[in-house]
Amino acid sequence: MARSLADKVIAVTGGARGIGAATAASLTRAGARVAIADLDLAAEATTSAGPALAVPLDVADRDALTGFFDTVEQQLGPIDVLINNAGIMPLTRIEDEADATTERILAINLHAVIHGSREAITRMRARGSGHIVNVASVAAKIPFPGGATYAATKSGVFGFSEAIRAEIQSSGIDVSCVLPGFVRTELAAGLTEVPGFAPVTADDVAAAIVDTLRRPRFEVYVPRRIGPTLRFGALTGRRFSEWLQRVLRAETPMLAAVDSPERAAYEQRVTPRKGTR
Repeated sequence: MARSLADKVIAVTGGARGIGAATAASLTRAGARVAIADLDLAAEATTSAGPALAVPLDVADRDALTGFFDTVEQQLGPIDVLINNAGIMPLTRIEDEADATTERILAINLHAVIHGSREAITRMRARGSGHIVNVASVAAKIPFPGGATYAATKSGVFGFSEAIRAEIQSSGIDVSCVLPGFVRTELAAGLTEVPGFAPVTADDVAAAIVDTLRRPRFEVYVPRRIGPTLRFGALTGRRFSEWLQRVLRAETPMLAAVDSPERAAYEQRVTPRKGTR
């Protein structure tokens, strides 16, 4: 039977924009008590479906992330679900990527997921229940040129999620990894469409996350058809997969978007300034 989300305490990182905001709103409508954390809460929509708690947070600050969990538990109760959603995707050719940018992508997209999951498991294990949802990307399976470090972090999130799932399988804690394709959010600004991989919306991903919380499963593709496509590609071998990518021009979306005017505002917001770390 589908699990009820009513009165569940759910923490969502990166909850003020895009997938995080859509997920927080959907969960609130489902009756959950939702806490969001985000570096920029100015983007948070003040609607009737708003979160029960909103905390300014840079997830790259491990102590602050732990403090966020403490605040949630003090104000809302023990955390039933953690959704590690916060992520950034600066695009550039690897030889042009500054060390500070590399470190920032790793800190937000991967290190925060590891730390957040560890904290959640520590808190959930004693109760023998809980659910961790790590938001990765189809880039974990199909790395696109122009986003090498981003792809590395999302591959890391997928592998990490698989490993902790096996490690805690008898604990009563579920682990899911969500792999969206191209999502119509600010993160994907300037990217061209790939035939056969039509963009989805943040609401589509939110719906998949909510369904996964109700009916737990590990590997969640959005849209679902991506999963069978990738499995077929794995069976046919690398040469066929690379040939198909060339035919579909699937290797170009991120490279073509580098320095595009459509991405200027996003890139400025997520890329560290020169001289910073």
